[in-house]
Amino acid sequence: MVDAAADRSVARAIDALRRGWAVRVVADGESLALLAVESADGPSLAAFDPEARADLLISAARAQTLHLANQREAAEPEAPVMVQRERWIDAAGAMALADPVQDLATPLKGPYRALPLHAPQAARAALRLARQAGILPAFFVAPVDAADCEASVAAEAINAHDGGALLQIATRARLPVSVAEKSEIVAFRTPGDPREHIALIIGERDGSVPVVRLHSECLTGDVLGSLKCDCGPQLHAAMHRIADASWGVLLYLRQEGRGIGLINKLRAYALQDQGFDTVDANVRLGFSIDARDFSVAAQMLRLLSIPQVKLLTNNPAKVAGLEAEGIGVAERLPLAIAPNPHNERYLDTKRDRTGHQL
Repeated sequence: MVDAAADRSVARAIDALRRGWAVRVVADGESLALLAVESADGPSLAAFDPEARADLLISAARAQTLHLANQREAAEPEAPVMVQRERWIDAAGAMALADPVQDLATPLKGPYRALPLHAPQAARAALRLARQAGILPAFFVAPVDAADCEASVAAEAINAHDGGALLQIATRARLPVSVAEKSEIVAFRTPGDPREHIALIIGERDGSVPVVRLHSECLTGDVLGSLKCDCGPQLHAAMHRIADASWGVLLYLRQEGRGIGLINKLRAYALQDQGFDTVDANVRLGFSIDARDFSVAAQMLRLLSIPQVKLLTNNPAKVAGLEAEGIGVAERLPLAIAPNPHNERYLDTKRDRTGHQL
């Protein structure tokens, strides 16, 4: 049973972080007062830390780049590392420390010094909260009794935050589309989350197992026609494949950039321009290789009374994700898309490093 109050506290904390407000994360009787580096500016940092003594919390992946993480920490790129605040680290200096995209354009001043990590569970939850908010996992950390925080959240609530648990159908309507005039669109909403997920039901239910595609939002590919990925062609090919079947559903999940958000996806693109592949770019930013939450898709299917699917995907993780949430996958249907010169390396990386297969 989901604790709605705890889930709302996570939503409030995410909203506060994105607005540049301080939050408090509590775990095991210890607390951390935090201001996100990405949303901090001179005035907000001065109000949060008037004596300029707040240390910095970053991920081990970023610490490794700065030569601050030992081998054990580097093996767990999402782990927290505390960095000593130097007098010359202002808001802009902290952003240069946190954002690997700036490494070539802004030589890091350094050297930096790692500190013993206090309140490790709160620190780990704080980085998780930043990733849920779609911002860089990097914070100024001030003494709790010296900081005025807009929101307080327990680490247990952050760790248990389930994007699909409170999802509900908001509305539905008939929507003729180019591949099938008999289609219906269904919108889903979660309290405290501004992202609305969409299901497009193509054709008429007839009792057979539907063909289903889980498609994660990709503004650059779906709307702008980006050649760096295969998302746009996959979206349209999937709609045609579903239309050619008896019936099926396209689940359009608002999980841009494999769950890291649009801004961080564009940061990953910038890192790819510097020579990193899509996997290393995500990790270098301090994120998971794939941060998507497939419980959202499972809940959408449950609300549509669809217990079993034929899943149109090259990604075995999607099969495992749905099955772990109680949705049966009767068959995996591959979706082949021809590469182009701009996405060949991206497709090779998905095959070789994330297990995608035809």
